Amino acid sequence: MDIPNRNPPPPPPGARPVSATEVARNFASIVARVREDDAVYVVTRSGKPVAQIGPVAERTLTGEEFARLVREGSTRLAGREYLRAVEAGIARFNHPAVPESPWER
Repeated sequence: MDIPNRNPPPPPPGARPVSATEVARNFASIVARVREDDAVYVVTRSGKPVAQIGPVAERTLTGEEFARLVREGSTRLAGREYLRAVEAGIARFNHPAVPESPWER
């Protein structure tokens, strides 16, 4: 049984503290500032940090990483059905290109 982590990492530098009440009253404008300014807010309740609102880090996957995941059959990022469909697509299009024959024109 895992014990929950009660010591979260410190907020990033420049994170702005904001009360849960203020977040509830101004959620749309806070989200807009996160989207437009990459602002990060630490939500507090009774003066203690309880949550963080900030931009979502874009996760990119290189072709090499994707190929490794498919080879390993990893279902960590995708379901088995999706991986089977990807393998079928790769098999369908992964064949050597045959140059056009000059005699068949």
